[in-house]
Amino acid sequence: MASKKIMEINPQHPIIKSLKAKVEADKNDKTVKDLTWLLFETSLLQSGFSLEEPSSFAGRIFKMIKLGLDIGEEEDTMETEEVVTNIAE
Repeated sequence: MASKKIMEINPQHPIIKSLKAKVEADKNDKTVKDLTWLLFETSLLQSGFSLEEPSSFAGRIFKMIKLGLDIGEEEDTMETEEVVTNIAE
């Protein structure tokens, strides 16, 4: 029997405050949803749990990297998997 996972959130943390403000501004913001999932999945990893779908986590990480580097979808000509093909060898 597995124990239930509990994630405690500090409502005073700047990340949580910023996410809340962005959700209040636009509840359908896909970037906020991705960031929220990244926060949850990173917390799972930090606590020693494994992810059910690591490829989804990796995809969100790549989206955030592209966003941080101002790489638009039109500039993205390579598949995400092609960025890290040498790691698996």
